[in-house]
Amino acid sequence: MTSLVRYGVLALLAGGLLPVAEARAETPRFEVTPFFGARLGGQFDVATTTGEEEESVDLDAGTGFGFDLGLYRDATGYYELLYSRQGTSLDSDLPALQDVDIDVHYLHFGGTLLMPREDNWLVPYLSLTIGATLLEPQQGGYDSETKFSASLGGGLRVPFNDNVFANLGLRGYLTFVESDTDLFCLSGPSGGSCLLRSSGSTFMQGEASIGITVRF
Repeated sequence: MTSLVRYGVLALLAGGLLPVAEARAETPRFEVTPFFGARLGGQFDVATTTGEEEESVDLDAGTGFGFDLGLYRDATGYYELLYSRQGTSLDSDLPALQDVDIDVHYLHFGGTLLMPREDNWLVPYLSLTIGATLLEPQQGGYDSETKFSASLGGGLRVPFNDNVFANLGLRGYLTFVESDTDLFCLSGPSGGSCLLRSSGSTFMQGEASIGITVRF
């Protein structure tokens, strides 16, 4: 009888702990999302160093890629580390600015809120991040520029199973640039020169992306 009681107590304890273990297993801790997409926008309001009238210089639209790492706070939200990169060039009729390639990097920290539906099919989400933008010329030895930036993103997750999703997203990036500031400068024996002089205060880009999210 004593053995039966012991086994019965053990069975009850195991039965009570099993739902807890299953609940813990159902809550992911990490996720990773590699993605690629199309990015456009990015206009500088510039005044030439020779004092000519103000002109507009755009960045060419192109593809970008990156990754998003998530550390789950709970089942509906996580902290994130976002990195995104685009290779592009300046679109200008000014001879000094033609064929100048620029790499645009974003490194951001923030968080994402998941909004699961009752049917758990499409999962909308909203993301807010802050960090830095690195604008890096690829020719001529010009200095790169690092500026404070923020982003707001959102999209839908389409599940393949409980831990793998297709991720369809839209994101806008806002970079803060000081007015009347020289950009992409070069110092040499004969003096210094800069490609651009900013007269605006912000630099904006938009991105549409697709990725694969894997949760652990």
